[in-house]
Amino acid sequence: MKKFELISLATADELAARVASAWLDEIEQDRRAGQRHCVALSGGRITRKFFTSVVEQARVRKIGDGGAPSLPGNVHFFWADERCLPPDDPESNFRMANELLFTPLGIPESRIHRIRGEDSPFTAVTAADAELRRIILGSRFSPSPQPGEGRGEEANFSNPLAPACSPLGRGEGVASQPVLDLIFLGMGEDGHIASLFPDAPAAVVNHPGPFLFIESSPKPPTRRISLSYAALAAARQVWVLISGAGKEKALRESLDFSGKTPLGRVIQMRPNTLIFSEIRPN
Repeated sequence: MKKFELISLATADELAARVASAWLDEIEQDRRAGQRHCVALSGGRITRKFFTSVVEQARVRKIGDGGAPSLPGNVHFFWADERCLPPDDPESNFRMANELLFTPLGIPESRIHRIRGEDSPFTAVTAADAELRRIILGSRFSPSPQPGEGRGEEANFSNPLAPACSPLGRGEGVASQPVLDLIFLGMGEDGHIASLFPDAPAAVVNHPGPFLFIESSPKPPTRRISLSYAALAAARQVWVLISGAGKEKALRESLDFSGKTPLGRVIQMRPNTLIFSEIRPN
């Protein structure tokens, strides 16, 4: 049984626009249902185009108050991975999102839950795990609005997830594994996603918590914090954006039923993964 849906686009710009439109639809759907929308962002070249398209489409749709483009207060931002660097470093995934997405949309800090790459890896992982659990598994009602947030309606987005929300059906959202609503991923030429690379040791593949420290990434910078395979498997949705030359072989291997790449592993672990690509596997 096929466990993925491949959507082919002609260009990187078309890909970015298609994903941005679909994501804004998801956000609006959750807002209308009174549900919070917890998303994990990634870095990469296609992400720059994606963020730019989100801002442009939010402006066209007139999403936000007072004419300024924004996103509804139900959206909380996390990261699929981050480099062990300060947030103002040019290679920081947070910095790119902050410059191209958060600042143009006026997203308040209370909804941005970055990985603290400037801290020690143990501290960063512990804090990232705790923050994800706090937001997703936290108290049913927020005691008071955060600075910059709306009043009244925001409390409705603080409901913890029920066990049925986990696509694996084991209640990860309550017992152990927080369930993100959507995780955005890119894919490298070797098939890596987030900061999960080929030939990783069992300790990485089988890590049970949401985040883990990647000490020796084959791609610089070598020290990174990444979502785990367990977190990727538990997410309600995973969307993969694949653009750029040299990735045909990795994509083909990932989509094979016995795919051994990191993306292939994620596909096999989940009931369905949505893949947007300007690359057509031969």
